[in-house]
Amino acid sequence: MLHFDSDYMEGAHPRILEALCRDNGSQHVGYGLDGICGEAKDRIRKACGTPDAEVWFLVGGTQTNRTVIDSTLRPYEGVVAAESGHISVHEAGAIESSGHKVITLPQHDGKIDAAELRDYLETFEHDENHDHMVKPGMTYISHPTEFGTLYSAGELREISGICHDHGIPLYLDGARLGYGLAADGTDVTLHTVAECCDVFYIGGTKVGALFGEAVVITHPHLIDGFFPQIKLNGALLAKGWLLGLQFNTLFTDGLYERIARNAIVQAMRIKRGFAEKGYRQLFDSPTNQQFLILDNETMDCLRKDVSFSFWEKYDDGHTVVRFATSWATKPEDVDALLQLLQHP
Repeated sequence: MLHFDSDYMEGAHPRILEALCRDNGSQHVGYGLDGICGEAKDRIRKACGTPDAEVWFLVGGTQTNRTVIDSTLRPYEGVVAAESGHISVHEAGAIESSGHKVITLPQHDGKIDAAELRDYLETFEHDENHDHMVKPGMTYISHPTEFGTLYSAGELREISGICHDHGIPLYLDGARLGYGLAADGTDVTLHTVAECCDVFYIGGTKVGALFGEAVVITHPHLIDGFFPQIKLNGALLAKGWLLGLQFNTLFTDGLYERIARNAIVQAMRIKRGFAEKGYRQLFDSPTNQQFLILDNETMDCLRKDVSFSFWEKYDDGHTVVRFATSWATKPEDVDALLQLLQHP
């Protein structure tokens, strides 16, 4: 079988495994308070251009989203997100279970529109009954979005400005951030993200690590007591150095963005191959997730040899499916997929 189900099907980049093996006999203090985590944090601060930022390591994306959002919001506040946002659709109510409402806005290719965000916040503030309502206390976006699309630097700056005008932080979910940074034509860099966002995370689980996400709080006093909040949310790893070691490796010699590029190259080959056969995309994604509209006969035929993700029913005769590539996707597997497409 050829596997294009997701971008976290492989283990870890060989350099991470080598680093883990070299360090395996060493002893470290726990909870991310070790020297390796300290070095990794410094590398991330340098890469982001934020020498004063707080950096924390957590294990997974949903855990990170819940911890950051719950730690930032007051009990009566909610988080604004696109209706298609990961926290709204694919996190099983993790945010709501912490006591915070996810307030949804319309999505446009997975993105929030800045003007609509401004209108919502102004409407809330001018509502004479707003003290009886869930207050928007944070804006959440993801880059890439749930649909593999990207914000431009201008869009990020505009959304950031609106959030700051209304006194709320902007939080960016970067589970697949590496693939966004490596995409063709993007003008968003790590420096751009750090400039625009009050807090964001750099995804490792889907971009070369065994597991792990690096939370960057660009304003050090934005979240008081984040360490105990990590523990309160069940997100504190005792062997925290395992996270630091992985990010220390990923942020040495530009490895993080360099390995992400492979996913883009292979995804664009899939995109072109299906387009040449006349298949349409649901979204024009420049990243590692490609959403294709397949007739059900072709889909069923491909499934004999290829695994991929169901996304949604398109109509009675067609289905939207997702093909995901990763840092480890082999060119020969894409060759085999495209060959099957030529001769189903």
